[in-house]
Amino acid sequence: MWVVRAGDRLYVRSVKGVDGPWFQGTRSRRQGRMEAGGIRADVAFRDADPGEYTDVDAAYRADYGRYPSIVEHVLTEQARTSTLRLEPR
Repeated sequence: MWVVRAGDRLYVRSVKGVDGPWFQGTRSRRQGRMEAGGIRADVAFRDADPGEYTDVDAAYRADYGRYPSIVEHVLTEQARTSTLRLEPR
């Protein structure tokens, strides 16, 4: 799973969109644990506002653009609609 930072917030998307099994799991639990850069944190999954999608797209391009055949899958409209903001719990 690729997490990105846009501004002061962290985001994640499901390549398979809102129908993907991973995303569906976030709907039932609404919380999880992330680990990045040696930091482990409990987070809540919050739906991102569509107004945030452009910044999240740019963050994915900046962070993972060196993998163009992969990153394009998180930039589809299907994936964009599953954008979740990760908030500390």
